[in-house]
Amino acid sequence: MAREARLDPEVEVLWEDFHAEVNVTSEQLRSWLLTRGSGEESFGPDPALDLPEPGRQILAVLRKRKVDLTPEDIEVMRDAIDRIRALTAARPKGGNSDDEWRHSLLDLGHDVLVER
Repeated sequence: MAREARLDPEVEVLWEDFHAEVNVTSEQLRSWLLTRGSGEESFGPDPALDLPEPGRQILAVLRKRKVDLTPEDIEVMRDAIDRIRALTAARPKGGNSDDEWRHSLLDLGHDVLVER
């Protein structure tokens, strides 16, 4: 029977928090970033396309297993959580209908229209 590598409890909590805040799938985030970065939706599956930051880094973490995280990935996760929480705390008067605010969150992999 294969044994799963033991992770630092802090990384376990960070992983859970990251996936709670980044509430879209990697494919949804990739599609959004391609649309934002190019204005076009007709790209092939090549992941090496120039995607906007920090979404590209978040996308890379979404595609990893917990046991494969690097120290850089952990920093990306912390940064994403902090940015998403700051933006959601600064909810504009227009709320979900404020496209600029909603798009800023989508760039980070958080869709305010997704129920938790």
